[in-house]
Amino acid sequence: MSLEIRAARTSDHEAITRIIVPTIRAGETYALDPGLSEAEAVAYWTGADRETFVADQDGVVLGTYYLRANQAGGGAHVANCGFMTGPEAAGRGIGRAMGVHALDRARERGFTAMQFNFVVSTNFRAVKLWQSLGFDLVGRLPGAFRHPRLGDVDALVMFRTL
Repeated sequence: MSLEIRAARTSDHEAITRIIVPTIRAGETYALDPGLSEAEAVAYWTGADRETFVADQDGVVLGTYYLRANQAGGGAHVANCGFMTGPEAAGRGIGRAMGVHALDRARERGFTAMQFNFVVSTNFRAVKLWQSLGFDLVGRLPGAFRHPRLGDVDALVMFRTL
């Protein structure tokens, strides 16, 4: 099976919606309003300030990520990303492939580092993945995320140079 990570197209919006809306609604890993409409969620994920990609395996979109500058002005040399995969992608290396692609794309665009501002500490798979790709835990925000089942949990700031 062939995995292609490519720029998202308007025709991918339905597949992106299928992946991101359940994750947003669950409210366990992203600090986004769980009540966002499907249109608002896709507009956020594919906004003009970011490049959006999909992981396509034989015509089926299994994951998506966006890449943008973390900040404007003096912080614009640091990249930021968001990643989501569908449940059928779990344990198949899709997240890792997108992470590697994002690091390569960020370098191509001239970014010199990448920072994740708000990794929910209970998202163990994500934390483990980012650490395996060279990200350091550089900050902990105690109780900064209100998890729907676990209550207030820490959010992590993760960083790596490119």
